[in-house]
Amino acid sequence: MMSLDDIWPVLGLRLLTPALELRPLRDDDIPHYIEAARGGLTDPALAPAGHSALANAWDESPQLAENSARWIWESRLRAHPEAWTIMFGIWSHDGEFLGCQDIGAKDFPLLRTVATGSWLRHSARGRGLGAQMRAAVLLWAFDHLGAEVAETSAYDWNEPSKRVSRSLGYVPNGETRVLARPGVVDRGLNFRLAREDFKRPNWELTVEGHKAAAAFLGLANAGAQDDGGRETTAGGGA
Repeated sequence: MMSLDDIWPVLGLRLLTPALELRPLRDDDIPHYIEAARGGLTDPALAPAGHSALANAWDESPQLAENSARWIWESRLRAHPEAWTIMFGIWSHDGEFLGCQDIGAKDFPLLRTVATGSWLRHSARGRGLGAQMRAAVLLWAFDHLGAEVAETSAYDWNEPSKRVSRSLGYVPNGETRVLARPGVVDRGLNFRLAREDFKRPNWELTVEGHKAAAAFLGLANAGAQDDGGRETTAGGGA
């Protein structure tokens, strides 16, 4: 009998860093995702005056559980060559669920561009893990898929997110007006990273299950190939 990983090979993808394991969220992971999110995805103290409610509008919502599950399931359906999204759960090596790192693309074989978003539970912040998990998906995208550009965004008041982007080599790429919650408009900043400008970490990423996942997404010829097992990709940063 086929396993779920055989049917949906993206679920077999693993990205391993010195401190973290990134793997696509399964249904059994959703309760852990919700528990971590209830601890607060954003820090109201970072928000400008009058925006503290905005900072926790999502994670304090009474519909947090069902909205989280719905978002994860809807994102999982976006898994075809024209448009795909992978929501990686973030675990410490001792098994604690820490947050989520997503990466997605549209018309990737032509545009070679990925976009990312992420969050960490409060207890995991201030330890450099946000940069490490973003670097993990960038190493996978640039070195294994053959991406040429990565994009991300942040509220203009979210200094930790902007620091992570700057530390990895992103440059400002314009701004947008964001409907952050009903009736509230905020300012979003966009960032762009070209592959040649990526400030690589000084550790190696171990990747498992790349070949099957890439083939499932129609990207078998997009970048570096592995043999279906483990392989490492060098960071090479200072």
